[in-house]
Amino acid sequence: METLISTFNINFSLFIGQLINFALVFAILFFLVFKPLLKVMAERSATVEKSLRDADDIKNRLASTTAEQEEMISQAKKQANAILEEADIKGNAKRDELILKAKEEIGQIINNERAKLDREKTETLKEIKKEITELVVLSVEKILDEKMDINKDRELIKKMLK
Repeated sequence: METLISTFNINFSLFIGQLINFALVFAILFFLVFKPLLKVMAERSATVEKSLRDADDIKNRLASTTAEQEEMISQAKKQANAILEEADIKGNAKRDELILKAKEEIGQIINNERAKLDREKTETLKEIKKEITELVVLSVEKILDEKMDINKDRELIKKMLK
């Protein structure tokens, strides 16, 4: 062993001093650097793990929220379709009602115009008969060359109209 010490030039006092220096530096580094560093690293690891768990929770909530949103959209579409169908049915009913009402009004207008035409026809026929009667009376007067009284006029008119 001595040969080993002399070959490598090992000085025990220097070796022990360096060993003590190393122990002191290691103790100082351990308490002042490594221990706080390990504590910070442990806290950081805990924070990262918590963040990962929170991210998983958020991902799960997002998935459930997306499913709920799709369900709500589906229900809203169903309601909108139902409302549109109901509006279409009501619109068709209203249209049919208006068409029926218009037909009734047109029928009334046609009936009123027919009645008006019938009245006008009757009045026109009365006027034509009156004028014909006057013409017949005038022509008979000219033919007979005398004025007839009312009774004779009526008799003659009745004979001519028959």
